[in-house]
Amino acid sequence: MTHAAPRSRGTIERAGTTDVFSARTHQAAKVVVPVLLGVVYGYWVAANRRYGGPITVENFLYGFFAGLVFSLLFMTLLALAPKVRRELHAVLWAALSGSALGFLVMQAPSPGVLRSTILGLLVAAGVFLTMFYRFYTREDATGHRVR
Repeated sequence: MTHAAPRSRGTIERAGTTDVFSARTHQAAKVVVPVLLGVVYGYWVAANRRYGGPITVENFLYGFFAGLVFSLLFMTLLALAPKVRRELHAVLWAALSGSALGFLVMQAPSPGVLRSTILGLLVAAGVFLTMFYRFYTREDATGHRVR
């Protein structure tokens, strides 16, 4: 019968995470990703608001400013949220995603406030559970990353 040869603990487990991208790439991604998501979000808001009608300057500006606000909130969350405890960190991500979706649904032709509120709360609850689990398994109680 064959048995695996004994190995030291260091050869079985990785010493640290393997990072494919450089620190400079990560810094650039902290700006590029929110801007791209803001462009997509702004376009989506403008498209929902015009509801198949012609593109107007007012509609374009509305989508531009909605995307700008979303990008700024996203960048602020990326910068400030890791400095808070994991519970509040998850709440901040849930609040951003739930309110963004609620606002997006509200721009539809006649969604109703109740429908957009319920959808926003459902998404916020799902994001909160997901993010809390992620932070709970990867951080200690003070917010320092374990892995």
